[in-house]
Amino acid sequence: MSEVLMITGGASGIGAATARLAAEKGYNIAINYRTRESEARLLVDELNASGIKAYAFQADISRPADIERLYREVDEKLGRVTALVNSAGIGTPPARVDETDADQLHYLFQTNVLGLILSTREAVCRMSTLHGGKGGVIINVSSMAATIGGRPGASLYAATKSAVDAFTLGLAKEVAREGIRALSVRPGFTITGMTEPYVADPQTLAEIASTIPVGRPGLVDEVARPIVWLLSNEASFITGAFIDISGGGFTIPGLSPLQARRS
Repeated sequence: MSEVLMITGGASGIGAATARLAAEKGYNIAINYRTRESEARLLVDELNASGIKAYAFQADISRPADIERLYREVDEKLGRVTALVNSAGIGTPPARVDETDADQLHYLFQTNVLGLILSTREAVCRMSTLHGGKGGVIINVSSMAATIGGRPGASLYAATKSAVDAFTLGLAKEVAREGIRALSVRPGFTITGMTEPYVADPQTLAEIASTIPVGRPGLVDEVARPIVWLLSNEASFITGAFIDISGGGFTIPGLSPLQARRS
């Protein structure tokens, strides 16, 4: 029986790159999307053409009922999930805590933290040997923001990713003897749809690149390759770990006023 990989937020960016590489390894793949239906459908067509089974599933990860429905639909189409990449997440415009909107803050945590945890709950119920599963791997896409409190104006986003890291470590200890490994990957600044506005401005891009030791942002494939390796049996003794995919982290702690406005 083929492995079944669920990727939340899988229609674009890191999630889509992971799907393409995982398909090469023979995974059947469930692509979750919230609003990017056309991108999800095109990706699924591409994956199916490669010879594996792939389906697209609409669900808003900020909504608990959507998450439960998502996993039921995957059960029906592909079978029990045996691998999960929690890639769905959102950011917010730069803001200090004294400028924070409560509704926006609620949605941020509802998506990045609560949604990720509930997605994980559904996966554990299917993977754990306590529930008749055969084990599996759960990879949470965190961020280097968790390690430094975020760039200026991103402390709230960083807080959600720090929560993801703490949850991942605790989860790994809870389910290790039930055949499940759990890890966080922490990308640095990576070129995706979310970061496109910064990449489009040469001055902003140069300033951000200057804070990265290797001198440039990351590419989605450079994040996806380690994810797919961590899903494999080659990483069978790795759990409860944080993998930084950041080009060396950050070379300076502070940013210019321009970056503070745009990061």
